[in-house]
Amino acid sequence: MNGRLNLVVTVLLVLCALSQVNAQYHARSLFIALERAQAAARQLDIEWAQLQLDQSTLGKHARIEASARHELHMLPVTAARTQYLVAGPAAAGAPAASTTPAASTAAATAATAAGEAR
Repeated sequence: MNGRLNLVVTVLLVLCALSQVNAQYHARSLFIALERAQAAARQLDIEWAQLQLDQSTLGKHARIEASARHELHMLPVTAARTQYLVAGPAAAGAPAASTTPAASTAAATAATAAGEAR
């Protein structure tokens, strides 16, 4: 009877030891995965900060304007180059839309008044 009890206790002790080894293995695996995830998170934070810096640099008005002038050959809008269009039906034989702001405003006012009179 004493021999069987020793055998059962020995088997239980071996099973507990194997369970302990298995638990430590899983804990180490999870710790390694955690370290890798934290390293990846740090790398993503660094990349995010770099992208924010790039965005603030590329989004500045002066840089966009310089790029438009040099690469796209764009010019700023001036009053001399602006054409104003009159909305509404044009009368038969009416002169073409004026390119001056004052004449366009007068024509627009007249067209609006004519539309309200109808």
